[in-house]
Amino acid sequence: MPEPHGRPRQVFRILHVSTGNVCRSPITERLTRQALADRLGPAAHGLVVESAGTWGHEGAPMEAHAAELLAEYGADADGFHGRELLDEHVVEADLVLTATRDHRAQVISMGHSAGLRTFTLKEFTRLVRAIDTATLPVAESPEDLVERARALARAAAALRGWLLAPNAEADEVQDPYGAPLPYFRSIGEEIRSALDPVVTALTGVPPRPARAGRALL
Repeated sequence: MPEPHGRPRQVFRILHVSTGNVCRSPITERLTRQALADRLGPAAHGLVVESAGTWGHEGAPMEAHAAELLAEYGADADGFHGRELLDEHVVEADLVLTATRDHRAQVISMGHSAGLRTFTLKEFTRLVRAIDTATLPVAESPEDLVERARALARAAAALRGWLLAPNAEADEVQDPYGAPLPYFRSIGEEIRSALDPVVTALTGVPPRPARAGRALL
């Protein structure tokens, strides 16, 4: 999507969407940022990762268990403030990844030609696994990284409808809000597992060997 006056975008914006923007989407946002930084360092600046909620708690802190989970992964939970999903967030996003199909439908219903660039996280993972990443541009610079991300999003959109989920629940990340920490950990593992192939495809860089403690992307 071009910037005003026809200038090409120099970044690729990824927007994670859940309901309150205090649990699932903050976890996904911060794990994505961590994985990109671990693999690419400063070159990851070509990818901007944000989040919002369809019923977002504007200005709210991250849920305590979500922040604790991120700390266990060594990810940064500091400085987070919840956001309500606005039209401008959808307009600016190059790729929208939602927690559930209902969130996906709500984003698409906002218009802004969002249909081709909005997926549930697990749906996008499933589609990405079927893409031959050798056909994508090699990310040798931040500009190349942006072009690779755009090509990946287009390829995933082209596969939609051809590669269906085995069941309706397969594309969902359930809401852990109000649950104990062990359930948050299980949701964190779901999110981490879904993100791993996505970040690999985006960057062309495989994950580093696991560190001490919980495995990182």
